[in-house]
Amino acid sequence: MKTLKNWTMLNSDAHHVELSVDGKHRLCLYVLEQGMFRVLIKRENKLALNRTWSIAPQDDVPWEGRSRESLEGFSLPAFAVEEQDDTLLISSDKLRVIVHQPLWLAWEYKGDNDRWLPLASDRPTSAYLLNAHSDGVAHYQRRFKDESYYGLGEKAGPLARTGKRYEMRNLDAMGYNAESTDPLYKHIPFTITRRPDVSFGMFYDNLSNSWLDLGNEIDNYHLPYRRWQAESGDVDYYLFLGPKVVDVTKAFVRLTGKTLFGPKWSLGYSGSTMHYTDAPDAQQQLMSFIRLCKEHAIPCDSFQLSSGYTSINNKRYVFNWNYDKVPQPKVMSQAFHDAGLRLAANIKPCLLQDHPRYGEVAERGLFIRDSEQNAPERSSFWDDEGSHLDFTNPETVKWWQHGVTTQILEMGIDATWNDNNEFEVWDGEARCHGFGEEIAIKNIRPVMPLLMMRASLEAQQAFAPDKRPYLISRSGCAGMQRYVQTWSGDNRTSWNTLRYNTRMGVGMSLSGLYNVGHDVGGFSGDKPDAELFVRWVQNGVMHPRFTIHSWNDDQTVNEPWMHAGVTPAIRSAIETRYRLLPYFYTLLWQAHADDEPMLRPTFLDHEHDAKTFEECDDFMLGRDLLVASVVEPGQRQREVWLPENSAGWYDYYTGQWYSGGQSVVVEAPLEHLPLLVRAGAALPHSSRITHVDASADDVRELKIYPLRGTGVSKGSLFEDDGESWGYQQGNALWLAWEIHCTAEEIHLTFSRKGDYQPAWTELKLTLPAGETRRLVVEGSVQDCWSL
Repeated sequence: MKTLKNWTMLNSDAHHVELSVDGKHRLCLYVLEQGMFRVLIKRENKLALNRTWSIAPQDDVPWEGRSRESLEGFSLPAFAVEEQDDTLLISSDKLRVIVHQPLWLAWEYKGDNDRWLPLASDRPTSAYLLNAHSDGVAHYQRRFKDESYYGLGEKAGPLARTGKRYEMRNLDAMGYNAESTDPLYKHIPFTITRRPDVSFGMFYDNLSNSWLDLGNEIDNYHLPYRRWQAESGDVDYYLFLGPKVVDVTKAFVRLTGKTLFGPKWSLGYSGSTMHYTDAPDAQQQLMSFIRLCKEHAIPCDSFQLSSGYTSINNKRYVFNWNYDKVPQPKVMSQAFHDAGLRLAANIKPCLLQDHPRYGEVAERGLFIRDSEQNAPERSSFWDDEGSHLDFTNPETVKWWQHGVTTQILEMGIDATWNDNNEFEVWDGEARCHGFGEEIAIKNIRPVMPLLMMRASLEAQQAFAPDKRPYLISRSGCAGMQRYVQTWSGDNRTSWNTLRYNTRMGVGMSLSGLYNVGHDVGGFSGDKPDAELFVRWVQNGVMHPRFTIHSWNDDQTVNEPWMHAGVTPAIRSAIETRYRLLPYFYTLLWQAHADDEPMLRPTFLDHEHDAKTFEECDDFMLGRDLLVASVVEPGQRQREVWLPENSAGWYDYYTGQWYSGGQSVVVEAPLEHLPLLVRAGAALPHSSRITHVDASADDVRELKIYPLRGTGVSKGSLFEDDGESWGYQQGNALWLAWEIHCTAEEIHLTFSRKGDYQPAWTELKLTLPAGETRRLVVEGSVQDCWSL
């Protein structure tokens, strides 16, 4: 690669500064917000890709992509430009960049007392590189000793990415090692850099295969550095100031788009297994699931049909029903609906070469095309070869949506499960329609699953316009949170997977994918033993997505009742999930409305406590609930670090109070998931331990965990009918409260907005055992209270 060196200033306008580099390239520096800048390099003053699908600071992007040079959705504040001998200084009120000669950038932020302090810096030696004879690009920054790195979406191993190297190349990594396998399914080249004084985020808006080295590599000729390198595309990155880690994560979501607000039932237990739909009597097996849930008193809201319902022999054929296995899809769907369960069906974006409709689709030109011949590309897929649909072709989108409508939705299926959508097309020059402007697949591979899920979403919206859509996707890129819930793919059964999947989920949440979960029990490998299964379910019920799913190597199936001796413990964990659904639903609303992460590392709200940055198996569900999962066999007690705060923590079950800033040992019998609640919080509970039905959810309890001394705390609850768009017109309940604590009283004040009237008309208020202060209540929900 060739280093970019000498620059001269060309011009400056109201929103950016443009430099000429080495007489032929362009470096554009945009001031988008007071704390967000953007750096774009145009090779020979041209863009390798003139569009983006990830950047959505206002509304969703057009199908054909957002113009890469668009500035819509940004505030574009005023900034100052100061030229000196060999430097150029560009300053907003909060952030500034110094452009040095030869080319490297140094960033500073405004700290206390209006002083400019160092934030980040390029490597002074060879900061920006372009491959002279191909499309490769690279960017090197300095790495400092007090920095820690987070983000990168779905990655194996520790939550902190410091000292590691990662690759972004979407793969179907079935049976991966959750501690070490890389790459995986998703493409999110976003990092959070955290220092004791400040944090900042960087997002490389580049969709080609790429590598991020965060301290694994060293070179004697350079200061310690970090590296981003891509096989093609543009150097185009956004740098934004925190100052806290949570601020960086929220800014990234605002940059790439709002989290989908799905229906409430999507937060219930969702059953799934390859076993049922692979069986010759798939419909009977599926119908038995309804009966078995009832027999074992397991609450459930949905079931995900694995792809066996589309099979011909042992292979999968999207939009094909195997009527030998499932003779009456509509009858089956109605049976699930009658039981209060929804269905999601697995669909895949690749047609095997012997697919019954392959010739029709090829003739219409709906596949990605081979780079050398005017023919569909062929790639390995499901033990054969097939061709991938080209979702940058509007005709393909129409064909897909027709299939979703006629073969999925009209069969009574409620949602789409967009799977096997990594688009492993390794002919990088394979040609995509590009909405009329041809693009090589190497430049947009992760966009294909993004457009696939969008096509599915719009089909669902058109079919049921009065209901909020719910979709799932395994693969994708930054921005996929606008359309789907996701999960960590085809994991493998082991205690180690349970431990590292937890970190993987928190890492995705830090990277803007808030609505996440895992295949509980493990997808591949032998079935989990009873103890591992219980601990996995206890962990899984505390994630936004809770699904037990498997394709076990030993031909077994993961089901809640698979180990009779521990079924009561499984049932208890799932019941806890359903009691907490009002809390989960409020968190989903806050993720959508306020960009708040649902899963949170313990440090996210306690950065003052250095101990919370140590690798651990704990995480927060919202700000209020500390989950201390058991991830080791035989463990019946659990040491937990309670983040330091002035209020302390309560045991969720016993009400025992602990001071923060200490390790405590809590009981962890097999039947019991250790949970702690932040003092000052109040958790809403439901008594409906069955499928979601707003009209029948007629009891609501608010469990209050008051401050031990004096002080004020706040909280809120969101309620609506669970599936319509009524909240957009105010048909929802936003209930807020303040808890004022003194030595003698706990003073609770309510206020409400919205005109939705829930089925419950009383709010039961409870305090921890042993709390003797008098509870005083002001305000009402329905002017009717029960204590």
